Amino acid sequence: QVQLVESGGGLVQTGGSLRLSCAASGTFFNINLMGWYRQAPGKQRELVATITLGAFESTSYADAVRGRFTISRDNAKNTVNLQMNSLKPDDTAVYYCNAVVQQGLLSGGMDYWGKGTLVTVSS
Repeated sequence: QVQLVESGGGLVQTGGSLRLSCAASGTFFNINLMGWYRQAPGKQRELVATITLGAFESTSYADAVRGRFTISRDNAKNTVNLQMNSLKPDDTAVYYCNAVVQQGLLSGGMDYWGKGTLVTVSS
């Protein structure tokens, strides 16, 4: 079983900062990639940032957050963080942690999702 638990959401003013964390736990062989997605009311879920957990680190960011958000990893703890700076009202959304998990040596990667943490940016 695999569980993803997000933390760090809350209410901040425009220009403020928050740091989100996501920890993966359970039984699995490997986690290849972790990332953050968000979904605002009435909108589709969208990519925020991703990071590989392998030997060669690679990150990606949505255009809307590049330069303001930073994703980082802790491979030993199977944890990813998202430092969010210069927050805007448009950043208001439920932020979901995502992981591509290989559950066994012969298994392919499967997507797992956390329950989400709410980020609200007031204007």
